[in-house]
This record gives sequence, structure tokens and C-alpha cells, in this order.
Amino acid sequence: MNTITEEFKTPGQLIQALLEERGWSNRVLAVVMDVEETGISKLIADKKSVTPEIAIMLEEVFGVEAEKFITLQRSYDLAKARLVARPNPRRATRAHLFAGLPVAELIKRRWIEAEDIRDMPNVERSIAKFFGVESIDDVEIMPHAAKKTSVSGDATPAQLAWLYRVKQIASEMVVGRYSKSSVDRAIDLLRQLTFAAEEARKVPRILAECGIRFVIVESLPSAKIDGVCFWLNESSPVIGMSLRFDRIDNFWFVLRHELEHVLQEHGKSLITIDSELEGARAGTGDGVAEEERIANRAASEFCVPQKSMDSFIARKAPVFAERDILGFAATLKVHPGLVAGQLRFRTGRYDRFTSHIVKIRSIVTPGAVVDGWGDVAPVGT
Repeated sequence: MNTITEEFKTPGQLIQALLEERGWSNRVLAVVMDVEETGISKLIADKKSVTPEIAIMLEEVFGVEAEKFITLQRSYDLAKARLVARPNPRRATRAHLFAGLPVAELIKRRWIEAEDIRDMPNVERSIAKFFGVESIDDVEIMPHAAKKTSVSGDATPAQLAWLYRVKQIASEMVVGRYSKSSVDRAIDLLRQLTFAAEEARKVPRILAECGIRFVIVESLPSAKIDGVCFWLNESSPVIGMSLRFDRIDNFWFVLRHELEHVLQEHGKSLITIDSELEGARAGTGDGVAEEERIANRAASEFCVPQKSMDSFIARKAPVFAERDILGFAATLKVHPGLVAGQLRFRTGRYDRFTSHIVKIRSIVTPGAVVDGWGDVAPVGT
């Protein structure tokens, strides 16, 4: 009898078969193993678990690997647990939810109305409310849930949550009437502000006057969002920015990038969340989508006219002296940080010209609608 190849569902069944193969009784096995006979009877009846120590003893007696007994014991224990366990499909739902969303951060930022992450019923209700659905299963980050937001690419759950927050805030803003001509005029006004960092404080007012809802929402951890353009309706464009890079060059580039999306009416049918809008993503190469190439070209031209930039690089490379950068910026009537930013992009040397890369967030946010850095935008009040 080859007991090793037989299928057994419990370790007790295997021990019983091994005893029968040898013609042994429970008492004989107890004597051989130097244990109590009642213990052997319980093992065979599967009323006592096979421990690693017992498995090794059985291996020595029967020549069957200890792992066989341990595997049978684990399978048997799991089968018993499944019989008495109460199925809870919410665990899988919660696992997917917590794997995608930084729930603790949403609570901290007061995006969802929950006091304790352990209060799951309330957390689930609040997340469903945040995404505008009846049930947590309908939140569009969940598998098989209907996709309410037409977002290009593979937006992460954190990016989608950020987008929802921007939309929440923008929906409650009151701005002027939008027209494409008003945006053209606004861009001309904005261009005049680029000569001094402090002038950026006027940006929120200018955008509101031309009918653009401008919202600044701090990015969620690991979301790597720079900005977004979308429309609440046919005549209500929204620009959301994260200001995750507190730099004058990045601010003006991202803002003008999103403004070009508005002018081109991008984001009406398919929203593009601009993430990691630096390096190759800020260029116009073949690997960049057409809409992004258009917006990048407009942003670069706005910061520093590219023909002028080409000429400056051709004349001054490979050494860009401080006085040359300052003189070039003065000629263009832009802040030296914008020249420095374009130089860093064009040369790939992001460690250079840092003295001109001034911070901008503290200048822009006082006059803007802001959510983040300790401030919570009033929505739903």
C-alpha cells in the first residue's frame, strides 16, 4: 500500500492509514513515540492538531516527510475556519479603497466628514458622498464601477480624488462671464505681470474677471499633480493647480499651459490631469500628446519667446553668466527666474541658476481660493 500517493483530507486520516499499513494499534504507536495513547486517539480523530514537533516524530516513525502532516493540518484548519467564518465582502471593498485612496489624508484635509479612520461605516458613507454616489461600491475607483469622469490616461485614485476636490470648490465659485476674447486679453495682462514675482498676486482676480474659475488645491501624497483644465459646462472653464513646486518658473509655465487648454477648449469631453509637467513632459517631442504639445509650446513662448531663447543660448553657451541672465531678462521684461527655468529645461541642468528660482506660493495664495497647507476651502456650506 502506497499511502504517500493517496489523497487524505486530514492528518488523522493519513496516520490511520499508516497504522493499518503496518498493522499497528493506537497503543503500539503511543509506545513507539513514547506518548499517551489518548493523545494518539485524538490525533487520529483530528481532535488534536499536529504540531511541528509531532510531525517530526511521525516522520521518524513512518518515514513520511513532516511537511506532509503539516500541510494536511493547515488545509484542514483552513477548511474548518471557512465553515464557521461569516463572509464579509466589505473587506475586499475596503482593501481596494485603502490601497488606492489616502483615506487618512482625506480625513485630515477634511475632504470627507469622518473623525476616525476606524469608524468604517461613517468613512464609507463620507467617501461615497465625496464622489457623489449612493454607495461605496459605486465610487468610480472601485472595480466595475461606472466611470463618471472622462479622464485621459490612467489617472490614479489619488489624482481622481484631487480632481473631485477641485470640481467641488469650483462649482461654488462666482466669476465673470467667460469668452475666448476675454481670455486672450487676460493672457496679455498676465504677461505684463511676469517681470516681478509679487505681481503674481493679481492672477486670481484677472482669471475670475475673464470667467475662469481658478482653484489651488494642494496635491495629495504621491499624486504628482501639477494642474488640470476642465469645464463645468460649455461656458465655465476651470483651472486647478497644485503648486507642488513652489517656483516662479513652474507657476507661470503650468498656468499658461492650462490657459492654452482653455483657449483650445481642451477638457470639455476628455480631461487631462497634467502630472509631472517637467522634463520631457514639458516638451513637444513625439512622445507627447498633441494637446500637450500645443499647451507646452504656448507656455514656453509665454515664459520666454523661443526664438529669443535660441539666440541667447547660441550666443552665450556653454557659459551663462549671471549678468547675461539678468540682462536678457530685463530686455524681455520678465523675471530672471523665467529665463533660468527655460535654461534649466533646455540644458537639462536643473541644479543650475537656483538663485533666480524664487518661491511664489505665498504670493499667489492670499488672493486665491485655496485648499491645503492648513486651509480648508468652504464647500457645501
